[in-house]
Amino acid sequence: MATEGQAEYESILCVKPEVNVYRIPPRASNRAIRAADWKLDAPDWTGRMRVTARGNVAYVKLEDKISGELFAQAPLDEYPGIAMETVSDSSRYFVLRIQDDSGRKAFIGIGFGDRGDAFDFNVALQDHFKWVKQQDEFTKQAQAPDSTPKLDLGFKEGQTITLNIGQSKKKDRSRPQSSGGFGLLPPPPGGKLAPPPSKSTNNNTQPSAGGSDSGFLLDLDSSNSDSVAPSNPSSTASSDLWGDFDSVPQK
Repeated sequence: MATEGQAEYESILCVKPEVNVYRIPPRASNRAIRAADWKLDAPDWTGRMRVTARGNVAYVKLEDKISGELFAQAPLDEYPGIAMETVSDSSRYFVLRIQDDSGRKAFIGIGFGDRGDAFDFNVALQDHFKWVKQQDEFTKQAQAPDSTPKLDLGFKEGQTITLNIGQSKKKDRSRPQSSGGFGLLPPPPGGKLAPPPSKSTNNNTQPSAGGSDSGFLLDLDSSNSDSVAPSNPSSTASSDLWGDFDSVPQK
């Protein structure tokens, strides 16, 4: 809105180079207005249309094509409304209430030869009054007190809050056990694996007494195991086994 002593800014909403003006008969009843009742082939005036806005009011101005002299104008404070109406049988014709400086009013019919011009004229007025409605809602919201309940997030008397910072529960992770019951040792710090321990062969394993050569060979085969054959206290039998082993012919 303009300040006191300063004229309001007038914006241009739409300009159409040609529009026809018709004298319309007085409305006999409340039935819808039809453009077919007008003398569409003989318009009473033809000129240019310029739609402007000053504040919340839109002005439909009919001007001369060449000189720009004002023929008539219609102030609109709402749309659709009594100051401008559509006809029932066409989208290219409208009923407009014009008004002069002295306040006299009259109803005329206007029409466009092109349907696109009529569409642009209609949309320009709709957009303007949609903007006016939004501005009114913003003004009401700014002036009306906030009636929505406010959340009370403050602490009540005696109310406290506890924060646990830097405390986390550690989960114990158990090492998986091998199926054989023997756990694998970790590698040494140097990164090299130690060789597995070699199984020592007991060379003092004594064969059982009274055995033959074949029995002694079986005892040799069993030396790979960890079991030790029971020793024979008789030294005579042990010396005989070694004697038989030495008597085997060399190949």
